[in-house]
Amino acid sequence: MLKSLQEWVMLFVIIGFMILIGNWIGYDVMPLAAMPGIVTLALISLAGLVIHRLIGYKKIPSIAYIGILAFVLTIPGVPGSEQIVAWTSKVNLLAIATPILAYAGISIGRSWADFARLGWKTIVVGMCVLLGTYLGSAIVAEIILRMQGII
Repeated sequence: MLKSLQEWVMLFVIIGFMILIGNWIGYDVMPLAAMPGIVTLALISLAGLVIHRLIGYKKIPSIAYIGILAFVLTIPGVPGSEQIVAWTSKVNLLAIATPILAYAGISIGRSWADFARLGWKTIVVGMCVLLGTYLGSAIVAEIILRMQGII
């Protein structure tokens, strides 16, 4: 477990740094203002992973433990919940999602053999999902911009 803990901490440090930079560049939140929120999110995630490993029940994913822990810690009335909410509100969701999705892409990219076993249908479905997402976003943007009279 110690080796896993070291790997998790290293991963959180790297991703936390990337979130810090993305939050600063993309959303003009100064790194010192976002640092407590990023550290808080990393500690909650680390605690959830440790709880998952200690309980050992593999049918419940670790994200469930992380979510439940975060929910409990931010319930109004729980000591420190207001401070946790204040810290984490300075961290933008997209600044978090970008490095995590990049990490997921890299981990998928390392197992091309597994991806190839899924077959050509997966590529077609993936392309349709990407195209649908793009077209859906473009249509929504077009409607909103027309309603506002911008275009």
